[in-house]
Amino acid sequence: MSKDKSEYLITRKDNQYEVVIGLEVHAQVTSESKLFSTSSTKFGAEPNTQVSLVDAALPGMLPVINEYCVKQAIKTGIGLKAKINKRSVFDRKNYFYADLPQGYQISQFKDPIVGEGKVILDMPDGQKEVGIERLHLEQDAGKSIHDLDPKNTFVDLNRSGVALMEIVSKPDLRSPDEVNAYVKKLRSIMRYLGTCDGNMQEGSLRADVNVSVRKKGSKAFGTRCEIKNVNSIKFMQMAIEHEANRQVDLIEEGQSIDQETRLFDTKKNETRSMRSKEDAHDYRYFPDPDLLPLEVSDDFIEKLKLEIPELPDEKKKRFIEKFKLSPYEATILVSDNETSNYFENVIKKSDVKLATNWIIGELFAALNEKNLEITESPISAGNLSKLINLIKDGTISGKIAKTVFENMMEGDKDPKKIVEEKGLKQESDPKALESLVDKVIDDNREKATEYKSGKVKLFGFFVGQVMKVSGGKANPQLVNEILKKKL
Repeated sequence: MSKDKSEYLITRKDNQYEVVIGLEVHAQVTSESKLFSTSSTKFGAEPNTQVSLVDAALPGMLPVINEYCVKQAIKTGIGLKAKINKRSVFDRKNYFYADLPQGYQISQFKDPIVGEGKVILDMPDGQKEVGIERLHLEQDAGKSIHDLDPKNTFVDLNRSGVALMEIVSKPDLRSPDEVNAYVKKLRSIMRYLGTCDGNMQEGSLRADVNVSVRKKGSKAFGTRCEIKNVNSIKFMQMAIEHEANRQVDLIEEGQSIDQETRLFDTKKNETRSMRSKEDAHDYRYFPDPDLLPLEVSDDFIEKLKLEIPELPDEKKKRFIEKFKLSPYEATILVSDNETSNYFENVIKKSDVKLATNWIIGELFAALNEKNLEITESPISAGNLSKLINLIKDGTISGKIAKTVFENMMEGDKDPKKIVEEKGLKQESDPKALESLVDKVIDDNREKATEYKSGKVKLFGFFVGQVMKVSGGKANPQLVNEILKKKL
């Protein structure tokens, strides 16, 4: 399998196959109430405690559109640089599940609220544009629970009626890595906008993954299979790898690929058939008679545009131009709004370059080790700024700073107090350092003679000895300068 920067190809004998991927991402709208009722959307409530008469589909109950959810969908469309449709229609999508009380789902089919848009991915070999086909609003179904009883299935309707945005990409993705970048970028944009929290563990973001393969160089699409309801980026990547290889093996054996819906078994790391195209539901879409077409004005859309914050791509450009960051550094720091805010708070009163290095390096490593988000960081932006200033003004060395940093991770402690309490202040008095250097040279006369006769690599030995004698507190820059003069 070829996996260089620009290509993800599957090789069999003399043939190479390209993978073609499209995603249908289901993003839960950040809203306190559901799409057509006032029931709460709060996660983690007791089963069936957040179900209105509308959600339970009792006779005579009529849906009422939640205007806030409409605004959230339009804001997402604006963030995706997509066309906002001033007229959209809610349809009934008819199918039966035990956790779908109405026997149909209210969704949008021919006339979605958002049309074509795009997402820009930052890949190792450059940027890539992925097209967005559409974004439509729909209500979620309930949840069937199969593992509480060996003979019975339980149904929880708390999720029934929760607003979803289904974001359908064009078949522009070509590798699991691109899918990883695409979902992360989509999630980042929605988090910046506050339209979806992107929390996959709570089911706020999941995707149906469409996969097909074709011989390298071919322009025709192969037969696609849809992998339903994958709820983590890692599983999406694993499912794509398995499904693409499965399809290539079938082609190489001279067999045809059936267009079908499949499920991904995370324990066996394989996809398996759920239903074929022939067995698929005929959804019998028709406009919902209880809901008028949704019409929004230019003025309504323009007012929402004023609420759009600075988004990742614009912020990345500003960070590169204003703070002279590399594209790599800027990409990491704008990955989510909380990280970029933390960074900007740190650099209000400290050096940009040092702040960048400490956040991307030490801080991220420490947070990853403790499985913490930036919002849960034990070190506040203000105290990290103080630590960077202690390094910058020579109060402590970079090495001592790491010790101070470890103490700060135990709780949000002021680095100045840690330095004072533990006596970690860097020795920068030239006279005190001179006496240390003299002692080291006196104790190592033979090596000093060797250095003077041409063994210049011994310079590092002398620096190390001075740092050792000083307990790591000597100012390395001054030590270097004094040693050069003395030797």
